[in-house]
Order: sequence, then structure tokens, then C-alpha cells
Amino acid sequence: MLEATQVEELICLVSAMDRPALVRQFRDYRATFPVDFTEEFLETTPLERLRHIFLAMCLQCQQAPEFDDVAPSA
Repeated sequence: MLEATQVEELICLVSAMDRPALVRQFRDYRATFPVDFTEEFLETTPLERLRHIFLAMCLQCQQAPEFDDVAPSA
């Protein structure tokens, strides 16, 4: 289970992700349920909505993703 400080850090990291980093996370994240987004969905959905979906997925799974290669967007 994620602790409050981990959730806060996760929110900050996800909010700083650009689209390529977020799409990479969607592809690499090991969810506890099937996740299958089309390329078109990932390319056309507003970035804020993708961030919201990814954060919700992490919170539902109670697991933070790996953030080794995430760079904040400018």
C-alpha cells in the first residue's frame, strides 16, 4: 500500500511527465488488471487526462511505477 508521502511524490512526478514519458509508463507499467490503450488514444487524448488516468491506475494497483528515465517537461 502506498503511504501518503509516496502518493504525494507520485502526483508530483506524474504531473511533470511529458507525453512520450507518460506513454512509456503506460506501456511498461505492470497493472493488476488488463490495460490496453490504442496508439491513437495515447496520441490524441489530452495530456492532463492521460496523467489523471495513469495516476488513478497507480492508486488502484497501490504500486508506484519506476521513474528512472522520467524527465520533467519544460
